[in-house]
Formats: sequence, structure tokens, C-alpha cells
Amino acid sequence: MGNPKGEVQRRVLLLCGDYMEDYEAMVPFQALQAFGVSVDAVSPVKKAGDICATAITIQVESTDQANTESRGHNFTLNATFDDIEFDKYDGLVIPGGRSPEHLAMKASVVELARKFSDSRKPIAAICHGLLVLAPAGAVKGRKCTAVSTMKPGLVAAGAHWVEPDTLSVCVADDNLITGVTYYGNPEFIRLFLKALGGNICSSERRVLIIIGDYAEDYEVTVPYQTLKVLGCHVDVVCPKKKAGDTCPTAIRDLEGSQTYSEIQGHNFVLTADFESIDASSYDALVLPGGKAPEFLALKEDVIVLVKQFMEARKPVASICHGLEILVAAGVLQGKKCTGYPGIKARVVSSGGTFVEADPIDRCVTDGNLVTAAAWHGQPELISQLMTLLDIRVSF
Repeated sequence: MGNPKGEVQRRVLLLCGDYMEDYEAMVPFQALQAFGVSVDAVSPVKKAGDICATAITIQVESTDQANTESRGHNFTLNATFDDIEFDKYDGLVIPGGRSPEHLAMKASVVELARKFSDSRKPIAAICHGLLVLAPAGAVKGRKCTAVSTMKPGLVAAGAHWVEPDTLSVCVADDNLITGVTYYGNPEFIRLFLKALGGNICSSERRVLIIIGDYAEDYEVTVPYQTLKVLGCHVDVVCPKKKAGDTCPTAIRDLEGSQTYSEIQGHNFVLTADFESIDASSYDALVLPGGKAPEFLALKEDVIVLVKQFMEARKPVASICHGLEILVAAGVLQGKKCTGYPGIKARVVSSGGTFVEADPIDRCVTDGNLVTAAAWHGQPELISQLMTLLDIRVSF
């Protein structure tokens, strides 16, 4: 995706398990793919196409206090653990959550981690993911960090502990990259990308993301953190709210019913005041889906902003139900786009050409407009947005 033709593609392994932390799995998974890295997500005793349940971990500000947890998305594996051929991989990513304590009990997993460590291939472990590395001897004599409750075990395993003062701290020690929580995903992924030999080629871009209450969880956070990996300045705003306010998000999954299931996700902390936004100071706009767009489409100040981006032919990226805002703005005339199938009629009646959302990870670019059928298509959507912004990742 983000990898120029003619270069050797990097391939990494994402070690998954039930109730791994939602963001610590999906953000690296989709971000690395957007940058042109092939990612195989595997879990012991499971096969490609099987599901791992994820957990939403609500971290408190202090790094040494207990957190709360709720059910997250279903994560679909795309490779089979028993088929792993170690020599084909350039790096390993281990999310946190509750899965690592069970993964660390499996000899096959510990041996895999040991192989990566002994070969000095890049390893990125975040939060409780380091539980897998300790029995493999991969932290001995190495500087590393994690949530503070991990300190006693890591010190006992011979690690040089780096005490985190925030939830976003990351540490790089040669081929080993460690992080405290998903708040540090942008730096965590950037350091891992560098360890893989990746180089981000761009000047800083400014991107605006407009959300509302119950925007789709992944469709807000994956673009936000992935664009920050690239060095972009990203502002996330909501009408009538200010920087520091929160928007609850919605987790939407396709689980075989006639429509998606929905439960509440993280609370997303806004980064800027909506009323102070000037479209001319941004290079691109992102419109996530979820429930929020049907209400945002009723707000004239949102419509004015969207029209300013489209009239200036600046890149605009819409995911799933984000098209509802574009329909209301009357900017789809003559445009090809895709989104959630249920809004096809509205797109067609507004003069747009709807490209069927089959497969569900479909992504369409028409001029300055990039659209994805659902969050499943975000790697390609971000890759195409990168192209419009002239941002490249080379190896």
C-alpha cells in the first residue's frame, strides 16, 4: 500500500490472543499495512479466519492503579499459527491486554519469541505484551517499560526498568521497542517502523477529523494515531465541544446478522475547539462513521467546513456512514464513492455513483475524495490519503 514498487516488502507477525487490548492490536495491524508492511495476525490453536475477542482497557491517569475493562471488537486472524515460517518474518508485534499471560504459558509461543530475540529482529511489545518476552529471556539486560505493575516481574527477569511518568512512554533498546499503553501507539509504531528500516518521507501535514458522540471507535482512533505516526498534526473536533472534552464511541461489528452489532467503546478525548477551526489551515479532512454522521449532517457549521475542503479540492476521506455528511453537503455530484450499503440510495439520489461495498474492505478514490466501505478498509484508505498528501514510507 504505502510501499513504493520495486522495494522488498517487510513482513511482520502480530501475536494475538483472546482479550488482547483492542487498540494495541488493531492500530499496529492497520497502520503497518497502510505503510506497505505485510502483517500476519496469528494465535495459537486458531486458524486464519478465526476470531479473537478483544478487550477495551480504560486506563486511569496514574500508571500504578487498576484499570477497567469491557468487551471490544472481534479481531479476525488472517494467518494460521501452526503454519508460521520464522525466516519469512522481519519483526514481531505483541499487544497487551489479558492475552499475554496465557500466551506466555505456551512453549511454542515462548520459543517463537526467543527466536526473534536471538536473531535480533525487531520486536515491539506494549503493556502486558512483555509477559511473553520475559520467559524467552528477551528482556534480560535490556532497557524496557510497560505499565508499572509489570516492574517486579521484568526486573526479576533481568530487565533494566524505565519508570514511565505517562501512559504514552515508549523505549527503544536496539531491536527491542516497548511501550506503556495504547496512548503511546504513534511513537511505538514509529520506533518499530524505524527498526524495520522504514523511512517516512514527507513534510508535516495538518489533518482535521470531525466526530460526534458515538462515532465508530476504530474509525476515529486508527486514522488519528496512524496519521500521527507519520508526523502529521491531527486535530479531532466535535461541534459544541472543546479540547479536553470527550466523545463516547461505538463499536460496530458484522457478526452474521442483517446489520452490524453495536456496543459502547472508548471515550475519545478531543484535541481542539470546534469553534476555532479554520479550514484553510488544514491539508485534509477525515469523516469517520458510526452514529455521529446522521446528526453532524444536520449542523450547518459542519456542512460549511466540508464544502470548504471540497471546493478547495483538498483531500477528504470518508469511512462507512461518513458519506451522510457529504450527501447533506451536496458535494457527491458526479463522484464515485463507497460506504455502508444502507446509505446507497441517499448517495445515488444526491448524484453520486455508489460502488458496492463488496468486499467490505473496499476503498475508492475519485479525485480528492477517498472513501472506505467500513473500518476494515482503513489500511487502503490511509494509504490512498497518504498518496494525495504526498507522504511516503520507504524501506
